[in-house]
Amino acid sequence: MRTVERSEIVDYQTYEDLRQEFQNEVFPAKAIRRIRVGEWFNFLFENPLTIRYQIQEMMRVEKIVREDAIQHELKTYNGLLGGDGELGCSLLIEIEDVEDRDVKLREWLELPEHLHALLPDGTKVRPSFDEGQRGRDRLSSVQYIKFPVGSTAPTAIGVDLPGIECETTLSEEQRAALQEDLD
Repeated sequence: MRTVERSEIVDYQTYEDLRQEFQNEVFPAKAIRRIRVGEWFNFLFENPLTIRYQIQEMMRVEKIVREDAIQHELKTYNGLLGGDGELGCSLLIEIEDVEDRDVKLREWLELPEHLHALLPDGTKVRPSFDEGQRGRDRLSSVQYIKFPVGSTAPTAIGVDLPGIECETTLSEEQRAALQEDLD
């Protein structure tokens, strides 16, 4: 997948002027790439457009103008994108109750190894993930993962951690969006 180039990023004041129009383009792209799995898991698949939005929003909020800081944002957010044959996403573990969340994030320490994308031929592929999002005794509620799917969009995304097995079949629109990202 191609990365966001510096030439695609505008200063935060120019972005402020264009923000509403840009959001009108980005929000539908984000919505189609959001896959809800089970009760707690929200997979947000990224592409260059959604990453460009994240960078622009960060620059806007933090009023970033220095070139080294802009380059840092580019490097950080581009790192969330998958490489060739990969789909990168952020997994948000959404548990509202603070105490319940703390318990589950401790119990689910092995969750990253129990995520999968189901390919059209029935193969389950496991993602790579950022070990920095997992402590010795607790999982972060945000995980950055990359599914090595090859050249074909998955048909489903799932979790097979014992006790919380769940899977969501992707709609044709979702598969088409992910396929476009892979192409």
